[in-house]
Amino acid sequence: MPTTEPLIEELPAVDLTRKSVRVLERRSNGFVLFEFSLGWPELVTELMLTQADFEAFCAAQGVQPTEA
Repeated sequence: MPTTEPLIEELPAVDLTRKSVRVLERRSNGFVLFEFSLGWPELVTELMLTQADFEAFCAAQGVQPTEA
C-alpha cells in the first residue's frame, strides 16, 4: 500500500520585529478601529481601543500608526 506524505507548504521566514498599525476608523465615541500586523504584513488582526489605550498600545509595540 503506497504511503502519502503530508503536504508541507513553505512559508516565508517570520520577522517578529516587523510590526505595523493601520487605522481604519476613528469613531465619534472615542474608539479607534485598527489593524495590527506582526511578522507577516499580510496577516492582520482587527482591534478596537479607546484613543488613550490605542496610543499606549502603539507606544508599547514601538509603531507609528498609518491612516487607511
